Amino acid sequence: MNQTTNAILMIRPVAFRMNEQTSVNNYYQKVLDGLLPATVNAKAQQEFDAFVEKLRSVGVEVTVVDDSKDSDTPDSVFPNNWISFHENGDVALYPMFAENRRLERREEILDLLEEKGFVIENVVDYTSAEDDNIFLEGTGSIVLDRQNGKAYCALSSRADEELFIEFCEDFEFTPVIFEAFQTVHGERKLIYHTNVMMTIGETFAVICADSIDDKKERKMVLDSLRGDDKEVILITEEQVNNFAGNMLEVKGADDRRYLVMSSSAYSSLTKKQIAQLEEHVTILHASLDTIEACGGGSARCMMAEIFLPNE
Repeated sequence: MNQTTNAILMIRPVAFRMNEQTSVNNYYQKVLDGLLPATVNAKAQQEFDAFVEKLRSVGVEVTVVDDSKDSDTPDSVFPNNWISFHENGDVALYPMFAENRRLERREEILDLLEEKGFVIENVVDYTSAEDDNIFLEGTGSIVLDRQNGKAYCALSSRADEELFIEFCEDFEFTPVIFEAFQTVHGERKLIYHTNVMMTIGETFAVICADSIDDKKERKMVLDSLRGDDKEVILITEEQVNNFAGNMLEVKGADDRRYLVMSSSAYSSLTKKQIAQLEEHVTILHASLDTIEACGGGSARCMMAEIFLPNE
């Protein structure tokens, strides 16, 4: 299986703002004081458009779908939480913690991808778990090492262990399960999404090992990554707060590999870390300050990778 793809789905926001329903356990979100909602949304759209342009300029195939004005979906810019696409033609739909995020799932998006020539064989729908308050938020909760058939998951209120294991059985991944923490007002609290604290590329992994407080779990995760010949690049909790864990490796023109991140993530990296990454990939970064501040997510969350077969 391929670890990276050239095809990405992105959703352009129409009513972006801080989502009060997700901020209860996403400690990265902030209210931007003094800015009208329309101003916040306009800034988010500018960031989104510039980001898409940057991706397309290096040959990434980006499918952009406008968010629907009919529903209140302030986080629609982060589609990777509700859907994932797989090489065998399977699509997974995931149960979402915030009720207003469930409205992001739109069947017409699948229809549009099929019109573009992508082949969808089967939809695996986990969303009924919402009825039991059980959640697993896509490739936010799950970081996939597709090449090595492993799925990494930091358990939280948005990543249920049993459902994660069910996903791994359905999609034939070996589960790697742990807990990751961040310090919030002096207390250690669970990190809400795995993809905030780790990224897996073809030949490297970026991870905040310090967030895995249990030493045995930390060793298990690092041994797993290194055992698959990944160069492990460690980041700090401060860098996680600047979204340096929330990156995605994609393919551009001529199969060139790019690591996509926000400018705040890039600015937080040391020269040594940048040099380590540049041994593997070309770094591509864009300013996502408004989206990061209000949405509490960054570059990786904005891109749903399309691994579907193409007609």
